[in-house]
Amino acid sequence: MLWPKLAKRLVSRPLTDAAPAASEEVVAALVARLEATSRARLGRSLSIREVDAGSCNGCELEVNAMAGVLYDMERFGLRIVASPKHADVLLVTGPVTRNMREALERTRACTPEPCWIVAAGDCAVDGGVFKGSYGVEGGVARVLPVDLFIPGCPPTPTQLLEGLLSLLEAQADPKRAVRAAP
Repeated sequence: MLWPKLAKRLVSRPLTDAAPAASEEVVAALVARLEATSRARLGRSLSIREVDAGSCNGCELEVNAMAGVLYDMERFGLRIVASPKHADVLLVTGPVTRNMREALERTRACTPEPCWIVAAGDCAVDGGVFKGSYGVEGGVARVLPVDLFIPGCPPTPTQLLEGLLSLLEAQADPKRAVRAAP
């Protein structure tokens, strides 16, 4: 009984969709801009601490895709770190739940200056579909001052990369204010 099913699965095509095509021109332009900006601003690569404040994990899937083989954010000079003590950016996803508020505040307290806070996804921006729920405080801006909002449900890896680039460019040019990624 098991062997025929196993043999069928071994010779059949996978049921997953093909990976989205990434434009080489767009990726090359992002690489050049990110590398120049992060080196000029920080003198090194940009370290990101991702904080899930109560999301549905859709945004985390996109952050993982950004770190995966197709987008490979390490080549842009971006890296995810395990400790907020090593981070330059707190990338917050999901609405801030009542249970995660203190953890988010403590994570921010542990992050050295300069620390930029990025709200990624509609839920992090204003609470999204969870807005008004009894267990949700709201968007990240209700708890911490946010430097960049990246809307989307969930935002694509390209939108996340462009948002981080716009944050770095805005910090290099103090006259420019960043409120939303393209």
